Amino acid sequence: MQTHNVNYCDGAVNLRGYLAFDQKAAERRPGVLVFHEGLGLGDFAMACARMLAELGYVALAADMFGERRQARNLQEVSKLVGELRSRPEILHARGRAALATLAALPQVDASRIAAIGFCFGGSVVLELARSGADLKAVVSFHGVLATRTPAVSGNVKASVLVCTGADDPLAPPDQVRAFEDEMRAATVRDWQLISYGNTLHGFTNPDADGSIMRAARYSEQADRRSWASMRSLFDEVLR
Repeated sequence: MQTHNVNYCDGAVNLRGYLAFDQKAAERRPGVLVFHEGLGLGDFAMACARMLAELGYVALAADMFGERRQARNLQEVSKLVGELRSRPEILHARGRAALATLAALPQVDASRIAAIGFCFGGSVVLELARSGADLKAVVSFHGVLATRTPAVSGNVKASVLVCTGADDPLAPPDQVRAFEDEMRAATVRDWQLISYGNTLHGFTNPDADGSIMRAARYSEQADRRSWASMRSLFDEVLR
């Protein structure tokens, strides 16, 4: 497996992504974008990129904050994430910059690209789908479901999979219902939402122990099941 940093830009902002792929494969392969949690692009998202590369995908872990900035606490998370969520046009531009970077790689079949995201990154992939980005599928793991820019009919091209914890305070039942209503109203062709019982926020990250956010707790079962659901969707729409 080959891994290395990838520098790309959104206007004047320098972004430092992380690429993983099997350098022995000769043919163009599907690509998968990985969008990080609110703490920034770190070890967890990069490990996910390597896991995707082992499955035969070319994976780019994107940098949404610039210069691979890392948040150290919830206050810094709130500031970095808030700056993007309050300005959807910038969030969309950052996500599309990563998409264009991945699509341009010689190893990638640009007609077969998906995106996954965790926590803040889960909301990023949903926003990309809502904006009509040219993606085959998006998967949100414990992402925020509320949006300032709801999907409109005919705009969502991607298959949409949402994996959420039934007890996640960042995706409460009213927001889950609103998301389902949004998908129906926008006549999204292929969407599914899986809710894992007795599961909190951050359930895919083994380091989620409640120390940074009390409601963020790893769940081996939900992690395993949600990753399997992602793989099943990708086998269907990317292969």
